[in-house]
Amino acid sequence: MANASDADPPGPRIYNLFPTLLGPVPRWRRRLPSIADMGFDWIFLNPVHLPGSSGSLYAISDTHKLHPALLGDTPSKQGDGLLRDFCAAARDAGVHVMIDLVINHSARDGALVQRHPEWFAKDDQGEIVSPSVADLDNPEHVTVWEDLAELDYSERPELDALLAHWQDLIRRYLKLGFTGFRCDAAYKLPGPVWRRLIDGARDKNPEACFFAETLGAPTHEIEQLRDAGFDYRFNSAKWWDFREDWLLDEYARFRDLAPSVAFPESHDTPRVAAETDASERESRFRYLFAAVFSTGVMMPIGYEFGFQRPLHVVDTTADDWEAGCADAPFDISDAVGRINAMKAENPVLNEEGPQERVTDRDAPLVGLLRRSVSGPQRSLALINPGADEGSHDAGLLSGALEAAPEAIREITPRAGPDDAPRAEDDWSGDGEIRVEPRSLRIFVAD
Repeated sequence: MANASDADPPGPRIYNLFPTLLGPVPRWRRRLPSIADMGFDWIFLNPVHLPGSSGSLYAISDTHKLHPALLGDTPSKQGDGLLRDFCAAARDAGVHVMIDLVINHSARDGALVQRHPEWFAKDDQGEIVSPSVADLDNPEHVTVWEDLAELDYSERPELDALLAHWQDLIRRYLKLGFTGFRCDAAYKLPGPVWRRLIDGARDKNPEACFFAETLGAPTHEIEQLRDAGFDYRFNSAKWWDFREDWLLDEYARFRDLAPSVAFPESHDTPRVAAETDASERESRFRYLFAAVFSTGVMMPIGYEFGFQRPLHVVDTTADDWEAGCADAPFDISDAVGRINAMKAENPVLNEEGPQERVTDRDAPLVGLLRRSVSGPQRSLALINPGADEGSHDAGLLSGALEAAPEAIREITPRAGPDDAPRAEDDWSGDGEIRVEPRSLRIFVAD
């Protein structure tokens, strides 16, 4: 997908509904009004199907059977009907639904291994191989997932049958009402394979949207996806320290591969609230940064309430939802809604235009300038990653945004309904722009 144009929709604002945290599918519908009210236009579901003996959501045993924890009192053969009803309800609420497409591996004890062992990678002894990954910083440290079996996508006679199997699954998902696919470990499959699958999906539904998960992958494995046809990819903004150059280098290198999606935490990371002693300010800060840095933004369920227990692919249950709500230290749903509205209303924040730092690397404030590629709009985010109030000469605004002070407007969302309006700054170039600790201020010029 090319960078945004006037005809393109705003960048995706994704709510990650971790399925086992809410339990049976009919309960998911209760969250739809809140999700829509917060301004999300996508729901991302982690795997929903029957897992293997390890119990991991990502060790799928059978894609024709729903996870038992999601069925409730519904007979297992009606699992597809539950998903269809949820997608329809989400559509009525103005929200698209994407599902995790896990096709790089299968449960080692799953149905696919039993029926089609010839589709899997083998070692020199002919045994099925488990997927593994080497630490980029320490290649000798290799993680092996023993409960998984790795599929083989090399050019060989069995490849067509394997791809036909996944094309059937994608068509089934589309018929159920899913319009998006988060492609787990997308770098594990060759780009031409993805191109065949994505083109086939768009033959059935031209609006089908594909999101590449490539976190932690070597650069060359991401590069080989350049012509695969992905609409979006997830980036590493969560781990930026606001000083080093690596995130901006990554943004520049891959922004023409596919626009990116940032997040403050994910189902694979610790909870921000747990890391920061349930700081409401910190949770707002990290979500706002994710929203202004990239074309898209994602937030996992419970983030708005300061959940501290991490999501877990085996252990998370609906009891964790009840406990999290009971112990919620705050509720930033309104703030998230204001951030999402700000993002949707400003074109420059919805495309992967050029982005650069316009402040010194060690300056108290970090200034990130973004330029639209489809119009004249520019944005400047002034970020204070420190623990003390920071300021910068107001002349930075006019210089970076290439606009007179009167042509610049601030779009920073207020933290809440009772947040007092900020005192008027002198943008003439003689005054200072002040930013509170762990906060952002965002300015645009049209």
